[in-house]
Amino acid sequence: MCNEAYRRTQIGQLRDDWHDLRVPLRFPEGIPNFAPLEGFKITDRVEIIRPAADAPHEAEMVTRRWSWPGPGGKPVYNFRSDGRQIAHASRCLIPVDGFFEFTDPPVPPPGEPKPKRAPKSKWAFSLRDQPWFCIAGIWRSDPQVGEAWSMLTCPPGPDVAPYHHRQVVVLPLDRCARWLDPAVPAAELCQPLPAGSLEVRQVR
Repeated sequence: MCNEAYRRTQIGQLRDDWHDLRVPLRFPEGIPNFAPLEGFKITDRVEIIRPAADAPHEAEMVTRRWSWPGPGGKPVYNFRSDGRQIAHASRCLIPVDGFFEFTDPPVPPPGEPKPKRAPKSKWAFSLRDQPWFCIAGIWRSDPQVGEAWSMLTCPPGPDVAPYHHRQVVVLPLDRCARWLDPAVPAAELCQPLPAGSLEVRQVR
């Protein structure tokens, strides 16, 4: 499952692009630093966009922790969307430039020994023809860590299936406003994209 993503887009570009969605975006805790992140991981604090508490047709950006503690303390960083009704107030968006998946390291050529601790192969997924996009998420308040979020997952599309049996829910910009719309059922958007929507490159 996805346990690392990256974001290089600057806040100025995000605000300009978001403006085209015609959903007012607030910054109740101030405009974040939004420093480039070559890779953020579980328990890191990262910016999310969610419905504004006092104005359901507006949005707000806040910085919150990725994952809350689950049973036995194991972090809940991915959350299955299959068959769930995701309440509007608990929906959020995680702006990213891309996300990573990992596969078993390549098999060495015949006759060569297999390394004892060979690192897994690492693959970066980005959205074709868009510099940034959002991953659909869900947020909640946890008594141990406060407000935290998790990425929603769905069955893999054709671009991800060769690498993993699940994938995060990828939302191009034109679907982000719909994710924050209380009239749109979550199931309509928690679906994989068509083949060729994602670009894949090996980074390790």
